[in-house]
Amino acid sequence: MGRPIRLPPLLGGPKDPNRAKTFTMEAELKTPTRWYHDVAYFFGGAFLANALPHLGNGISGHSFQSPFAHPPGVGLSSSTVNVLWGLLNLVLGYLLVCRVGRFDLRRTRHVLALGAGILVLSLQLAYVFGALHGGR
Repeated sequence: MGRPIRLPPLLGGPKDPNRAKTFTMEAELKTPTRWYHDVAYFFGGAFLANALPHLGNGISGHSFQSPFAHPPGVGLSSSTVNVLWGLLNLVLGYLLVCRVGRFDLRRTRHVLALGAGILVLSLQLAYVFGALHGGR
């Protein structure tokens, strides 16, 4: 069993120091991962992967495909639209990975779900953008 940790009042402990809140790190690490956490981490990885090309092209001032172009996903959107779209993807990825469950980089299951989302969407984006930019 781990050594109990006392939390000061500013970190969630009680105002009365004589009644300090204690818990063990092992209890926190044993929080069960539900199936929908894995789904959230998968889609969080997909959103994070989708943020990269939009942010990269937008920040460098290049036009790039986005869902807001005409036709959607084929036509080019401005760099400003791509930065905003990339930031929205980044925020959604953050919310799905960091705010659903307790994502832990030391848990293989969590990393595999996140990595699978990144891999699947990255391969799909490479296929789609390769057809548009001449590189398959």
